[in-house]
Amino acid sequence: MKKIVIVEDEKAIRENYIDVLKKHGYDVQGYDNRPDAQAAFESELPDLAIIDIGLQDEIDGGFTLCQSLRALSPTLPIIFLTARDSDFDTVCGLRMGADDYLTKDVSLPHLIARIAALFRRSDLMLQPTEKVELIQHGDLSIDKNKMQVFWQQHLVELTVTEFWMVYALAKRPGHVKSRHDLMDEAQVVVDDSTITSHIKRIRKKFMQFDNKFDCINTVYGMGYRWGA
Repeated sequence: MKKIVIVEDEKAIRENYIDVLKKHGYDVQGYDNRPDAQAAFESELPDLAIIDIGLQDEIDGGFTLCQSLRALSPTLPIIFLTARDSDFDTVCGLRMGADDYLTKDVSLPHLIARIAALFRRSDLMLQPTEKVELIQHGDLSIDKNKMQVFWQQHLVELTVTEFWMVYALAKRPGHVKSRHDLMDEAQVVVDDSTITSHIKRIRKKFMQFDNKFDCINTVYGMGYRWGA
C-alpha cells in the first residue's frame, strides 16, 4: 500500500483529502504544520507528499518543507496543492523541486489521476530488467533503468518529471519536442508556463557542473530540442 503524507493546515480540507485518498487504497497521514511534518519525513519517508504553501503562521512554510524533503530524497514525488495560483508561486514551487503544482479548485478525479501518474513513473525505478537501456551523447549519459542522468560523469539530481523530459529530448537529438510532447512523455498535464519552468530548472541543474551547457535549445513557437 502506497503511503501518502498530506500537509495542510485547514482541518476540514485536510480530512477531506485524507478520506478520499484512503478510499482509493492509499495509506494516508496528515499534518497541519511544517515542524511536525519535517520530523515525520526525517523519521520515515512516504511514497508521495502533498504540501500546501501557507502553513499556520508560516506564509511560505510549504516551500521550506519542500526544499528539506527534496534534500532527503531527489526522486520522491512532491505535489503542491494550494490556493495560491500566481505564476510566481508556481515557478517557485517547481524550482524548489516539486513534480507538480495544483490549485485547490482541481477536481478530485483529476488529483487522483495525477497522483497515479506520479506513482507509475516512480515505480519504474523498482522494476527489474535485464536489458540495459543507455543513452550516450557526448558528455551526456542516461541510464533509463535506474532513472539517472550524468553530465561529464557528474550525477544530475533530477525529479521524476525532469528525468522524463530530459529523456524525451535526448533520445532523439535534433528533433523538436513540443510542450505537449513533453507532457505526454512525463505523464503530466500542466500549462505551457509550467513546462517552461521545468526546462529552466533542468538547465540550471546541468549548469551547476558546466556553466557553458547549452544543449537544451528553445525552438520558438514549436518547443525544445536536444542540440548536438
